[in-house]
Amino acid sequence: MYSTIEIFLNGAWVPAAEFKPDRRRAYAGVFDYLPEYVFSAENPVPIALGLPVNSPRQGLDAVGEAPDCPAFLLDLVPQGRGRRYLEQIAPPGATLEVNDLLLIQLGAFNPIGNLRLDTAVTFYRERLALEAPSPRDGFTLDDIVRKQDDFLTHLWQHAMLSAGTTGVQGAAPKFLLTQNHDGLWFADAALPDDDAAAHWLIKLARGRQEDDRLVLRNEAAYAAVAQRCGLRVEHPAQMQGNMLFSRRFDRLIDADGQLHRLHQESLASLAGVRSFGRPISLFTLTAALRRYVTDRTQETIEFLKRDILNLALRNTDNHARNTAVQRLPDGTVRLTPLFDFAPMYLDPEFIVRGCKWLPDGGKECETWETIIQKITQDSGEAATIAGQLKAFQTDVEALPVTMSACGIDQRIIDDCSASIAAQVARLDSLPSLETRGRRG
Repeated sequence: MYSTIEIFLNGAWVPAAEFKPDRRRAYAGVFDYLPEYVFSAENPVPIALGLPVNSPRQGLDAVGEAPDCPAFLLDLVPQGRGRRYLEQIAPPGATLEVNDLLLIQLGAFNPIGNLRLDTAVTFYRERLALEAPSPRDGFTLDDIVRKQDDFLTHLWQHAMLSAGTTGVQGAAPKFLLTQNHDGLWFADAALPDDDAAAHWLIKLARGRQEDDRLVLRNEAAYAAVAQRCGLRVEHPAQMQGNMLFSRRFDRLIDADGQLHRLHQESLASLAGVRSFGRPISLFTLTAALRRYVTDRTQETIEFLKRDILNLALRNTDNHARNTAVQRLPDGTVRLTPLFDFAPMYLDPEFIVRGCKWLPDGGKECETWETIIQKITQDSGEAATIAGQLKAFQTDVEALPVTMSACGIDQRIIDDCSASIAAQVARLDSLPSLETRGRRG
């Protein structure tokens, strides 16, 4: 079955490309831009940063084998509860176990970012009519927080698809909700764009153990710490009852009230990774990031600072889809605000740090000087990056105080004392490259 990939431009959904997954091989299929999209405007926007609109058609080879799919499609594959929900309601004969991409043909009707598939939109509308959800005039915050079980039951029974869970990756239960101008909350896809005032992602604990709740409870405080350290955190998350409320940054409502769905793409996609859970070298991810962002020096600095905090605060869940870039309305490409930043070392499933500074054929780099020099061959840029990391040492040294001020549990502050000290030592040993840069 072919799907048309639509992109949200100037307030409307526009058909841009078509895709048909291979039912025999995972992460393979034919793909091509639609001629009417390529020639409809002077500068049509690519649907993925590494897939310009003049890309050749990706079709069957001489023996009828489909090529590997464009990597950005894996960003749309549902995971966690959204995946399980789709597997329960999928039409008979949908061989989802063969190819995850069949899932996006059903579930990518309202994903993160600015793309959707027409087959998923049709499936959503048919399911909505079949399930005949009871009408709602919206939820109050009290409905959501104090009557959490009733609220979740309603979403599950009547608005699971509308809440966009199939468009959000990750193991933790998540829901996409939108507030109208009266402050009432709705399942995201159930509220017309013209009525939307704010867009939210609601997250619950991954499991039922106390450490699961501890991780979620401290995620909001971790974002506050990152913001105080100067990282890109536009709207720190907040706990309401047992739920974490985060403002979405792939949705922007401008001063004229127009909704913009911003392009969002993971570093895994930028690096051409067609798998889940596979460790990727941070050098590979940094090179992919630098290839596409508008200001590669400043985005490299932001990326390195995030990794320093990941190490210092023991956020071990640093896989390649937990970092993404976004394209702003003016065309600027940059890292999104920080997300999924939490004390994941506490997770009962024992999540290990998957992405490390591993050069090709070598052991892990242990000094920031070596890492910087491998990232860039420009001595002036290396000096700028090193100078910014040296200045960041002050923020890292102050982390215990900052963590306490932001409300992080004392147990976590104590647990992170050794890792904070290790990062302070690594930054302290970073020599100034300023003189070296001037000589270069």
